[in-house]
Amino acid sequence: MTQENANKPKRGLKRPVEVVRAELLKDPETKKIAAAVSMKLEDYVELVLKYAQDKDKEPEIAVISDEELKKNGFNPLSAEEAANILIKGMKGELPGSPPDFEASKFTQDKSAAGKPSLTAPQGQAPTGPQDAEAQKALQDQLKRGGSGGNRA
Repeated sequence: MTQENANKPKRGLKRPVEVVRAELLKDPETKKIAAAVSMKLEDYVELVLKYAQDKDKEPEIAVISDEELKKNGFNPLSAEEAANILIKGMKGELPGSPPDFEASKFTQDKSAAGKPSLTAPQGQAPTGPQDAEAQKALQDQLKRGGSGGNRA
Protein backbone atom coordinates (compact mmCIF):
# COMPACT_ATOMS: atom_id res chain seq x y z
CA MET A 1 0.00 0.00 0.00
CA THR A 2 1.38 3.38 -0.91
CA GLN A 3 1.50 6.39 1.40
CA GLU A 4 -1.11 8.04 -0.84
CA ASN A 5 -3.68 5.28 -0.25
CA ALA A 6 -2.93 5.06 3.47
CA ASN A 7 -4.04 8.65 4.04
CA LYS A 8 -7.11 8.39 1.83
CA PRO A 9 -10.40 8.03 3.76
CA LYS A 10 -12.27 4.78 3.11
CA ARG A 11 -15.49 4.98 1.14
CA GLY A 12 -17.88 2.33 2.37
CA LEU A 13 -21.02 1.53 4.29
CA LYS A 14 -23.29 4.28 5.52
CA ARG A 15 -24.99 1.98 8.07
CA PRO A 16 -23.45 0.03 10.95
CA VAL A 17 -21.68 -3.12 9.77
CA GLU A 18 -23.57 -5.25 12.33
CA VAL A 19 -26.91 -4.23 10.81
CA VAL A 20 -25.76 -4.98 7.26
CA ARG A 21 -24.25 -8.31 8.39
CA ALA A 22 -27.55 -9.37 10.00
CA GLU A 23 -29.51 -8.40 6.88
CA LEU A 24 -27.15 -10.33 4.60
CA LEU A 25 -27.28 -13.43 6.79
CA LYS A 26 -31.10 -13.42 6.65
CA ASP A 27 -31.38 -12.60 2.94
CA PRO A 28 -32.43 -15.64 0.83
CA GLU A 29 -30.61 -14.29 -2.26
CA THR A 30 -27.35 -14.05 -0.31
CA LYS A 31 -27.81 -17.68 0.76
CA LYS A 32 -28.33 -18.72 -2.87
CA ILE A 33 -25.23 -16.86 -4.03
CA ALA A 34 -23.09 -18.33 -1.25
CA ALA A 35 -24.24 -21.82 -2.22
CA ALA A 36 -23.62 -21.09 -5.92
CA VAL A 37 -20.00 -20.11 -5.23
CA SER A 38 -19.55 -23.05 -2.81
CA MET A 39 -18.89 -20.91 0.25
CA LYS A 40 -20.25 -21.09 3.77
CA LEU A 41 -22.81 -18.33 4.23
CA GLU A 42 -20.87 -16.67 7.06
CA ASP A 43 -17.63 -16.66 5.06
CA TYR A 44 -19.39 -15.23 1.99
CA VAL A 45 -21.03 -12.46 4.05
CA GLU A 46 -17.68 -11.50 5.61
CA LEU A 47 -16.12 -11.33 2.13
CA VAL A 48 -18.97 -9.12 0.90
CA LEU A 49 -18.60 -6.86 3.95
CA LYS A 50 -14.84 -6.61 3.40
CA TYR A 51 -15.43 -5.04 -0.01
CA ALA A 52 -18.54 -3.07 1.06
CA GLN A 53 -16.55 -1.34 3.82
CA ASP A 54 -13.86 -0.18 1.42
CA LYS A 55 -15.17 0.70 -2.06
CA ASP A 56 -11.63 1.37 -3.29
CA LYS A 57 -10.44 -2.17 -2.47
CA GLU A 58 -9.54 -4.17 -5.56
CA PRO A 59 -10.53 -7.84 -5.78
CA GLU A 60 -7.77 -10.36 -5.15
CA ILE A 61 -7.18 -12.85 -7.91
CA ALA A 62 -5.11 -15.98 -7.52
CA VAL A 63 -4.14 -18.19 -10.43
CA ILE A 64 -3.63 -21.77 -9.28
CA SER A 65 -2.68 -24.77 -11.37
CA ASP A 66 -5.08 -27.69 -11.72
CA GLU A 67 -2.56 -29.92 -9.90
CA GLU A 68 -2.48 -27.53 -6.93
CA LEU A 69 -6.30 -27.45 -6.85
CA LYS A 70 -6.52 -31.25 -6.90
CA LYS A 71 -3.90 -31.45 -4.13
CA ASN A 72 -6.10 -29.17 -1.99
CA GLY A 73 -9.25 -31.22 -2.60
CA PHE A 74 -10.85 -29.17 -5.39
CA ASN A 75 -12.02 -30.58 -8.70
CA PRO A 76 -10.99 -28.07 -11.41
CA LEU A 77 -13.48 -27.24 -14.16
CA SER A 78 -12.81 -28.09 -17.77
CA ALA A 79 -12.83 -25.26 -20.29
CA GLU A 80 -16.25 -26.46 -21.50
CA GLU A 81 -17.70 -26.50 -17.95
CA ALA A 82 -16.38 -22.99 -17.30
CA ALA A 83 -17.86 -21.76 -20.59
CA ASN A 84 -21.24 -23.30 -19.68
CA ILE A 85 -21.21 -21.45 -16.34
CA LEU A 86 -20.49 -18.16 -18.11
CA ILE A 87 -23.29 -18.80 -20.60
CA LYS A 88 -25.74 -19.64 -17.79
CA GLY A 89 -24.73 -16.43 -16.02
CA MET A 90 -25.35 -14.35 -19.13
CA LYS A 91 -28.77 -16.00 -19.55
CA GLY A 92 -29.67 -15.31 -15.91
CA GLU A 93 -29.89 -19.01 -15.05
CA LEU A 94 -27.49 -18.98 -12.08
CA PRO A 95 -28.82 -18.55 -8.54
CA GLY A 96 -28.85 -14.90 -7.59
CA SER A 97 -28.65 -13.62 -11.16
CA PRO A 98 -31.38 -11.47 -12.72
CA PRO A 99 -34.12 -13.31 -14.62
CA ASP A 100 -33.59 -13.96 -18.29
CA PHE A 101 -35.38 -11.39 -20.46
CA GLU A 102 -36.60 -14.05 -22.88
CA ALA A 103 -38.22 -15.91 -19.98
CA SER A 104 -40.12 -12.81 -18.84
CA LYS A 105 -43.83 -12.38 -19.42
CA PHE A 106 -43.22 -9.14 -21.36
CA THR A 107 -44.98 -9.01 -24.70
CA GLN A 108 -45.25 -6.22 -27.18
CA ASP A 109 -47.97 -5.75 -29.76
CA LYS A 110 -45.95 -5.73 -32.99
CA SER A 111 -48.59 -3.73 -34.92
CA ALA A 112 -48.36 -0.70 -32.62
CA ALA A 113 -44.74 -1.15 -31.60
CA GLY A 114 -43.10 2.15 -30.81
CA LYS A 115 -46.18 4.20 -31.70
CA PRO A 116 -47.70 6.48 -29.07
CA SER A 117 -51.39 6.11 -28.35
CA LEU A 118 -53.91 8.37 -26.66
CA THR A 119 -56.43 5.59 -26.19
CA ALA A 120 -56.42 2.78 -23.67
CA PRO A 121 -55.93 -0.76 -24.94
CA GLN A 122 -59.15 -2.52 -26.00
CA GLY A 123 -61.22 -3.74 -23.08
CA GLN A 124 -59.37 -1.50 -20.62
CA ALA A 125 -60.73 1.76 -19.25
CA PRO A 126 -58.51 4.84 -19.41
CA THR A 127 -56.78 5.60 -16.14
CA GLY A 128 -56.83 8.96 -14.46
CA PRO A 129 -58.17 10.66 -11.37
CA GLN A 130 -61.42 8.99 -10.32
CA ASP A 131 -62.27 11.85 -7.98
CA ALA A 132 -64.58 14.32 -9.78
CA GLU A 133 -62.98 17.30 -8.02
CA ALA A 134 -59.45 16.23 -8.99
CA GLN A 135 -60.61 15.60 -12.56
CA LYS A 136 -62.13 19.10 -12.77
CA ALA A 137 -58.95 20.66 -11.36
CA LEU A 138 -56.87 18.93 -14.05
CA GLN A 139 -59.25 20.05 -16.80
CA ASP A 140 -59.14 23.65 -15.52
CA GLN A 141 -55.35 23.48 -15.45
CA LEU A 142 -55.28 22.26 -19.06
CA LYS A 143 -57.60 25.09 -20.13
CA ARG A 144 -55.22 27.61 -18.54
CA GLY A 145 -52.30 25.96 -20.35
CA GLY A 146 -50.54 24.74 -17.21
CA SER A 147 -48.46 21.61 -17.23
CA GLY A 148 -48.90 20.81 -13.56
CA GLY A 149 -45.17 20.76 -12.97
CA ASN A 150 -43.24 23.17 -10.81
CA ARG A 151 -41.62 25.91 -12.80
CA ALA A 152 -38.64 27.88 -11.65
